Amino acid sequence: MKDFKYVITDDQGIHARPAGILVKEVKKHASKVTISAGEKSSDASKLMAIMSMGIKKGTEVTVSAEGPDEDAAIQELEQFFKENL
Repeated sequence: MKDFKYVITDDQGIHARPAGILVKEVKKHASKVTISAGEKSSDASKLMAIMSMGIKKGTEVTVSAEGPDEDAAIQELEQFFKENL
């Protein structure tokens, strides 16, 4: 399993548009991707699960991937977070 931590810098946190794009990015990979913030954790391939977390600006999230392409998944998702969130 691979993971990374990231502090959300988008003024609106993880809202509908970037969450939808995030789900599309996650579904490109065979690995199971999970996003966690505090006590909450969700399958990153499920839009409503991500939205229900209510992640705001300044929140530290942990994104983890486990599976056959976890290295590539983590690399690409970390870049996505830096560019979009």
